[in-house]
Amino acid sequence: MNIYIKNMVCYRCKLAVENELKKLNLHPLKIELGEVLIKEDELTNEQRLQLSNNLKQLGFELLDDKRKKIIEQIKTLIINNIHYNKENSSKNYSSFIAENLYHDYSYLSKLFSETEGITIEQFIINQKIEKVKELLVYDEKSLSEIAFETGYSSVAHLSSQFKKVTGLTPTQFKQSGIHHRKTLDKV
Repeated sequence: MNIYIKNMVCYRCKLAVENELKKLNLHPLKIELGEVLIKEDELTNEQRLQLSNNLKQLGFELLDDKRKKIIEQIKTLIINNIHYNKENSSKNYSSFIAENLYHDYSYLSKLFSETEGITIEQFIINQKIEKVKELLVYDEKSLSEIAFETGYSSVAHLSSQFKKVTGLTPTQFKQSGIHHRKTLDKV
């Protein structure tokens, strides 16, 4: 059985969810960001309620609504691609999302905008900017390397978008020493 969970954004989230499942004597077979496959065919009402309550205490949410599941899958695809994919992430996201979720992109885009209040494109930009902030704070790569790694066509394009979102240029952000970063589930 598949269980969909909102706000799983990192490896530690997977561990926390696995721990909660095991506390309820459930047997996870595969744990991905936002989705867990368990051995059991279904959950009892008591197990579902207990799991939901336990996950809420950790900042997660058990998803039952089909629309919410799709939104979470879109977010998970984007977050995985931007934050955890080691390859250059300059890809056509509309095709990538549509192919992975087996829905027309216009339907997914409309659903996302109605539900989240921002477009998929803006969500992608926000995630990329958070990745850029992370890389700037680490101070291990040049701005050119960061632009390439995050899929920007140029440093100028990266700087322009960074300033539009944060109000600072990447250099100003780096020099300020005030590194306001958001957790991935809040971006």
